[in-house]
Amino acid sequence: MPPPPPSMAPSALPSRTSHRHSLRSQAPPPPREATVPCCVSRRRAAAQLLLSAGLLTAVSSSPPALAARRGRRTIAPEDYASTPDGLKYYDLIEGKGPTAEKGSTVQVHFDCIYRSITVVSSREAKLLAGNRSIAQPYVFTVGSLPGKERKRDFADTANGLFSAQASPKPPRAMYMITEGMKVGGKRRVIVPPDLGYGKKGQGEIPADASFELDIELLEVIPPTDS
Repeated sequence: MPPPPPSMAPSALPSRTSHRHSLRSQAPPPPREATVPCCVSRRRAAAQLLLSAGLLTAVSSSPPALAARRGRRTIAPEDYASTPDGLKYYDLIEGKGPTAEKGSTVQVHFDCIYRSITVVSSREAKLLAGNRSIAQPYVFTVGSLPGKERKRDFADTANGLFSAQASPKPPRAMYMITEGMKVGGKRRVIVPPDLGYGKKGQGEIPADASFELDIELLEVIPPTDS
């Protein structure tokens, strides 16, 4: 009688099937695709992506003109000097040129500002013809009565005709407060109603309203001796 077959000894190497199972169990799960919840709109999801990328700040930044207006220098009330006429002024820039005296003929640029809005300005471009425009300085005599030199100048146009150009109406305070300024200087003035546009007002400046006046002195012609 032949001897029984020897018992099968367990193999030292795992089978291919068990090896595959072990590889599958050790492999990390596949990455899940990012999904947007149904309750979040595409616009909101795009905004979140822009915000995370740092691009939303560039989109939501203020326009250049608004940023410049916000950056306008603010003067504390106690820093203003006062005149006997009731005007308060502050020199934003001290000029280094000739001094404007009473009787001097001066060229200035001025801006009347009411509630942070420029209402009257000599810097407003005047249309001559087509695409040509100019911004003429205002010329007057320091200490004179206001409005004497305010006239309608005539400028030539492209077709050879002449177009009337009305000068802006400055407040009465400008004829007094310019005295003592130097060429190149810039002065800010708080104008009370009686030295401004009074009971009539001017444009967006209502009647009996105070406002700010910015003056830039461009040129001084000394008074001629009589």
